[in-house]
Amino acid sequence: MFTIILILILAYLIGSIPSGLIIGKTFYNTDIREHGSKNLGGTNTFRTLGIKAGLIVTSMDILKGTLATLLPVMFGAENLHPLIPGVIAVIGHMYPIFARFKGGKAVATSGGILLGFAPLLFAIVLAVFFLSLYVTKYVSLSSMITSLFAIIYVLAFQIEQWGLLIVVTVLFIFICYRHRANIKRIMNKTEPKIKWL
Repeated sequence: MFTIILILILAYLIGSIPSGLIIGKTFYNTDIREHGSKNLGGTNTFRTLGIKAGLIVTSMDILKGTLATLLPVMFGAENLHPLIPGVIAVIGHMYPIFARFKGGKAVATSGGILLGFAPLLFAIVLAVFFLSLYVTKYVSLSSMITSLFAIIYVLAFQIEQWGLLIVVTVLFIFICYRHRANIKRIMNKTEPKIKWL
């Protein structure tokens, strides 16, 4: 029990690492919470600090979910499903203790869970994300479409993995909830579109 509690605490702390804040302040002398959407995630980093910083922050956020998912293996906690600490890391990413509980929108770290637990599904949803992004030009909408696709994929091809189905459904709810302001802007046609794809 102690090991499980330790893993869950570590997962939350890993998820709480504010990648955008760290990269912005350390290398650009910029607090991205004061610019753009004021969000700590990769999208606002891309818009505020550029492609290089955006790629680094997004990669860091993905790896937070992956690392958390691998914690049970690292600690030999075979009785703890790896998806559980992954979800805890996503919660840490959304509500980080190191950044006044104001974090990102769950997308990259959710992807990191899939990278750690179901790499093939990660590769597929990554392709779906960029395809959707190419068509819609909306990062937020593409994120929600991709998370919905993950549910459909698991239902179609991995229905026996109930744990994975539950988790991708929970992540879909997280992502939609965190993008509720974006949904309103999309409906009002005021959501910014990307220009590089």
